[in-house]
Amino acid sequence: MKKTMLWVNGQWQDTKESYDLKSPYSGKIIAKVAKASVQDVERAIEGAQEAFLAFKKTTAYERAEILYKVVDIMRRRKEELAEILAHEAGKPLSAGSAEIDRTIATYQFAAEGAKQAMGETVPMDAAPGAGDRIGWTKRESLGVISAITPFNFPFNLVAHKLGPAFAAGNTVVLKPATQTPLSAIVMAEIFKKAGLPDGVLQIVTGSGGELSDTLVTHPFVKKVTFTGSGKVGLGIKEKLGLRKVTLELGSNAAVIVEPSTPIDKIIKRCVSGAFSFAGQVCISLQRIYVHASIIEEFTNAFVQETEKLVVGDPLNKNTDVSAMINPGEVERIRVWIEEAKAQGAFVATGGTFTERTLTPTVMTHVTADMKIICQETFAPIVSIVSYETLDDAIRLVNESELGLNAGIYTNVLPDALHAADELQAGAIIINDIPTFRVDNMPYGGVKMSGYGREGIRWAIEEMTDMKFIAMKKTF
Repeated sequence: MKKTMLWVNGQWQDTKESYDLKSPYSGKIIAKVAKASVQDVERAIEGAQEAFLAFKKTTAYERAEILYKVVDIMRRRKEELAEILAHEAGKPLSAGSAEIDRTIATYQFAAEGAKQAMGETVPMDAAPGAGDRIGWTKRESLGVISAITPFNFPFNLVAHKLGPAFAAGNTVVLKPATQTPLSAIVMAEIFKKAGLPDGVLQIVTGSGGELSDTLVTHPFVKKVTFTGSGKVGLGIKEKLGLRKVTLELGSNAAVIVEPSTPIDKIIKRCVSGAFSFAGQVCISLQRIYVHASIIEEFTNAFVQETEKLVVGDPLNKNTDVSAMINPGEVERIRVWIEEAKAQGAFVATGGTFTERTLTPTVMTHVTADMKIICQETFAPIVSIVSYETLDDAIRLVNESELGLNAGIYTNVLPDALHAADELQAGAIIINDIPTFRVDNMPYGGVKMSGYGREGIRWAIEEMTDMKFIAMKKTF
């Protein structure tokens, strides 16, 4: 059985305690994972601070070359990395392979971003009495960044934190999700082979509840970047004071389907957006608002396509949907579905449970106050709701306290532009599902969905400070 250790100051470090890592699909123990103590985390942060003093002096070219080497190594090991996702996260091989492709692209964008961080000149002579001066800005690295990541994209969401941090000359202490430490551990090996200096990346595994205070409040930590639940994210923000923070806190993503939409051309895409990785995606399609004139046709087609999905072992190449991350999450969504049914909702297809799985589930006759609509389900479940006018649909989307991505399908340009202006979300996706994301776009939410933006260019800005420099030409 695999036994993991912490990655501290370029060395593997054993711990007194460990925990059992179980496969989401089989429930079998697949690894003994090192459980860090507070003292381990403090040592990692202190090591990262020491490493930063040298790493911040490296050139953009040197940092980019390290990231390009990571890209090359990951390309050669793509199949192995996808299998890690299948084992620790229950992610089907097809979805895992797609995640590795995106992760490779993310590190490549970071390598390119390392060489594109620019300042600007400021026209000092535009102000009275300053004509004999010149001024310019530059971006400077922050120092130690704490990165706390979730289970659902354990390679790519880690890349969105490590890539821009290293590109900008920062060091990182990474705390991966307790369910997905193996993907983080293998990245320590990959970065070491790519030439990343010792101490620049520190990896501590274990309980977020036990370690997060130190990761967030240690005086050497200059920024926290967190992806996870709203409750935890709010707690982090309250503790940080004036230090920088990026929070990605999830959503209940919605799409509007207008009557001008060719239904046959969007059904497969919508089904994929709802059920990929068992719906455990921050921008998984959770709410579908369909115009009353086409809702029967849309629902019938959606249900038929959903029933074609194969539920099973993530290591089987034919599997579309596998296990949820743990039995507790399965039980939570089972309760939510039963509550919705008691309040009048109808299961159009799916709703079949085992201890670890839920068949892809389509709900109709739902109301805005049901948990399956107003909260983030993070499960393979989607609700289809009728509306009469586009403004009605926009209002229904905006009633949520969450707003990460939202989408609209329409062939009427003024309606698309109207929706883009009125929908309350960090990104509006026109003629595609809100689950759409590429890794060089700005990504982040409004309202309770988050604070700050990821996407390499924007992440580099948030992982650096702007310094202004003015010089008098003559004494």
